[in-house]
Parts: sequence; structure tokens; C-alpha cells
Amino acid sequence: MNFLENQFFLLAVTFTLFFFAKLLQKRTHILLLNPILITIAVLIVFLKTFNISYETYNEGGKLIEFWLKPAVVALGVPLYLQLETIKKQFIPILVSQFAGCVIGVVTVVWIAKLMGASHEVILSLAPKSVTTPIAMEVTKSLGGIPSLTAAVVVCVGLLGAILGFKVMQLMKVSSPIAQGLSIGTAAHAVGTSTAMEVGRKYGAYASLGLTLNGILTSILTPTILRLMGFL
Repeated sequence: MNFLENQFFLLAVTFTLFFFAKLLQKRTHILLLNPILITIAVLIVFLKTFNISYETYNEGGKLIEFWLKPAVVALGVPLYLQLETIKKQFIPILVSQFAGCVIGVVTVVWIAKLMGASHEVILSLAPKSVTTPIAMEVTKSLGGIPSLTAAVVVCVGLLGAILGFKVMQLMKVSSPIAQGLSIGTAAHAVGTSTAMEVGRKYGAYASLGLTLNGILTSILTPTILRLMGFL
């Protein structure tokens, strides 16, 4: 049974599960059957069933993690294709991203405080809407728990990917630019990948939302928390 703990075998299992999860969603069109959510759930069952520790799994997982940062950078390609349009709208876009960043940090910190979360947990939740590498670095600088931040970021991304477009339809938000920016700002890379599947324009503006919110969150979060009395 040692082969079950081989990092390349576990890597192959991860990719296989994700492939079939993507196929399942494409066939069923059921939003709740998000490929990332399905893959995570089945992987947890697999690891528990065969008593494989997370540390063992992560030896192979590190190979996936290595490509996370360059994958985020690759999201700049559709962004470049919309560059001329973005230049004409840059000020409104920047203002909307500033508002999204501030509201995103303030609301999660405020709600966590009202629900009795510890100081360390509150600091870990603050950068919840940016992609994992940025969120973890922000949390480290604040003195939070990076592993908790990573888990919350995944949950936020999945929630945005599953419900984001449906919520905007209910709220009568029809502009591809507004929808793309909103998804990228609120649901980072996971939401952006969903936006890419909807259309190039959606994906381009989601990439922009992801990028600007990442920059603004890393710069403004300490100041926002300081003004709120948490630092």
C-alpha cells in the first residue's frame, strides 16, 4: 500500500479527480457541483479512508502550489486584450475597486467581532477576498494564522464561483464589466476561472478585479485594521 503515499500517485489522483469533476459539471450544469469543491471533498474522503496524512499528501501538493503564482500571472493575458477599453475607464474602475477592498475588509472584520471571534482569527479573516499567496502574506504581516486564511480564501472563492453570477442576475447587474470586476474582487482566482468560462470579457475584467483588489488589500488592510482599533 506504500504506493498510495507516493507523491506522484497522489498528484495523479488530484488531477484525475479534477478532470472528472469538470466533466461532471459540464454535463450536469449544476452550480453546486463546482470542480474545486468536488475535488476537495473526494480527496478528503480518499485521504481519510486510506489513513494518509495531510503532510504526506502535501509533498505532492507542493508541486501544484508551485504553479499557483505563475497561473495567477497568466490571468493577465485576457486583461491585455482589453487594455484599450480599460484605459478609458480606469478612474471609475479604480474607485470601485477601492470601495470593494475597504467594504470587503471592514464587513468581515466587523461580523467576526460581533460573533465573538478571537483577535487572531479576526486578523486572519481580513484578507479573505484576495488570492491565496497574497492573502497568506498579508496575514503573516498582521500576525494572523496563514493556514486559516488559506482555508477561508478557498471557501470564499468557491462561494463566489457558485453563487456570484446568480446573485448579480437577481440584483439586475447586467454589465459584463461590472460582473467581471465584482467576481474578481470578491472571489479572486476561483471566481475568475468561472468568469473565464462565461466569456473573455468577463474573464478579463475579473482578472483586473483580482489584480487591483490584491494590490489594494495588501496596501490598505493594515491601515484599515489600525483605524478600526485591531492593530
